[in-house]
Amino acid sequence: MHKEIRTVDKEKGILQVTTVSERWYVRDMVDPETGLPKYEFVPSVTWICEHYPKGIAYHKWLASKGWDEAEAIKNSAGDKGSRVHYAIRDLIEGKTVAIDAKYKSSSNEEPKELSLEEYECVMSFADWFKETKPEFADCEFTVFGEGYAGTVDLLCSIGGEKFLVDFKTSQSIWPSHRLQVSAYKHALDLEESEREKINLAILQVGYRLNKKCFKWTEVEDQFNLFLAAKEIWKNEQAGVYPSQKDYPLQIKLDIK
Repeated sequence: MHKEIRTVDKEKGILQVTTVSERWYVRDMVDPETGLPKYEFVPSVTWICEHYPKGIAYHKWLASKGWDEAEAIKNSAGDKGSRVHYAIRDLIEGKTVAIDAKYKSSSNEEPKELSLEEYECVMSFADWFKETKPEFADCEFTVFGEGYAGTVDLLCSIGGEKFLVDFKTSQSIWPSHRLQVSAYKHALDLEESEREKINLAILQVGYRLNKKCFKWTEVEDQFNLFLAAKEIWKNEQAGVYPSQKDYPLQIKLDIK
């Protein structure tokens, strides 16, 4: 959780604090009616995609693990994915990633040393790079679409073709993953003709079902299905908004 702070009443020293979770993205904008600056909060692509049917395979897995264990596994996988993403970003930016490098996770602000499994994921990305020889254009950047936002892992060119790539440390690709990259593509700040030239792909790193330890999967644009999931999200989350509250700028006791 983190907070966005904006002054409401300077004379009285009142601040408005909005508590934002990872489910929301926030950006500064100008109120079209008042002309005053304000925050715009939009749901994350991943949160919206959670409302798309997960399929029978997921429900079988959930039944086999039970709710509590499944949640623990998902949280652990999220932490692993975050550290691997940060390490891969460093590689893309030309930095060296040591075996004892420390990175923060999604749920822990304190950096933690990469596990061997996480380091193997980073190694497999380096192997993919050596084999594929991509030309990097941009990485780990935020895009805002119509009522949603998300973070693109990588834009690159391979053999003259442009790709928007999402990194996964999971061993499976779920339907929601395909919707995720589709949403990112349609939020890119490009002319429609340029956007259509971009291909979509998912790169699984630390993949255990082949000798390369990575798997490259090209994905069809399924933006129409993402929009359907977005409508379900709107229905299920009607009225949900980040928590906002006014706070004094400082506290002092009137002691006599």
